[in-house]
Amino acid sequence: MKRKSQDCQSRLPDNSALKQQQLPAYRLQLSANKILSGFFATGVFCLGVGVVLLLSAKTIKEVEINYTEKCANCAKLRENAANFDKECNCSIPFFLPETMKGNVYMYYKLYGFYQNLYRYILSRSNSQLVGTDVKDVRNCAPFKTSHNGIPIAPCGAIANSMFNDTIILSYNLNSSIHIKVPMIRSGITWWTDKYVKFQNPSFQNLSSAFAGTTKPPNWPKPAYELDEEDPGNNGFINDDFIVWMRTAAFPTFKKLYRRLHRIEHFTEGLPAGSYSFNITYNFPVNRFQGEKAVVLSTLTWSGGSSLFLGLAYMVTGAVTWLAFFSMLAVHLRLKERKMFFLQQ
Repeated sequence: MKRKSQDCQSRLPDNSALKQQQLPAYRLQLSANKILSGFFATGVFCLGVGVVLLLSAKTIKEVEINYTEKCANCAKLRENAANFDKECNCSIPFFLPETMKGNVYMYYKLYGFYQNLYRYILSRSNSQLVGTDVKDVRNCAPFKTSHNGIPIAPCGAIANSMFNDTIILSYNLNSSIHIKVPMIRSGITWWTDKYVKFQNPSFQNLSSAFAGTTKPPNWPKPAYELDEEDPGNNGFINDDFIVWMRTAAFPTFKKLYRRLHRIEHFTEGLPAGSYSFNITYNFPVNRFQGEKAVVLSTLTWSGGSSLFLGLAYMVTGAVTWLAFFSMLAVHLRLKERKMFFLQQ
């Protein structure tokens, strides 16, 4: 019995303040005044940030041109799959009333295209997109292989449905002189996408890296021939392809297509005047009753023209202030009642 008591005592923690949990601790005791002051300051901060963000978004100049109906002839041509090899162009003139100063960005915008479907999002091969295994098509149903059983690269529903309209912006000096606005595609992707999530196979000849695979059914060219002007913009690291592969959360979305290269007549942005979009129509939208548009927009330090972030701060500030005034009223009521009982 003595051994058992000694063994139990040997396993006891040392009689120190740390091991006996007797260290002095600070207990936060918030008074009503401190809590009310915190809510009031939080409301002021959120409302102030919200006003600044809304004012910043209002300074953005944006032009949206919907070309769904204006290119109706091309849309009818694309409804028939037998016309896949026929090219169709349409020109859409428009007038820019104000100069768009600074950096100008061109977006394509889709209405009614659901990129957030669960099966659609999963239909891709990450090991293929990082260049590890070009023939890995396990998760790419229903676009895994061709009818001959050849693996598709890039595989999956997302890659197969890639937006492939060609949009060229022209500045019209007069009815006969049209100047092509220099737009570049570099710098339109996220850095992590360009250099981490998407990589070409380690082959000197890119066409050899895709040997034994075939292009997606809706693509007119294989992945290693996406950009004939820039050999370094082919394969899985093609900028347009990377932008498209980042799926959107809502059925109406816009994706960055080009940005203005400020040279010659366009050193300070886009001057006011007459313009036109020359579009090579390839992406059909009538089947899912969708629409297409081109957006020209400037940016500010806070981002694009979306009012969501500013409104979110405003709503948060308003709710915080509402809670502040409610608690203040309750606090004053209880204080008056306490004073009344003390006087009696």
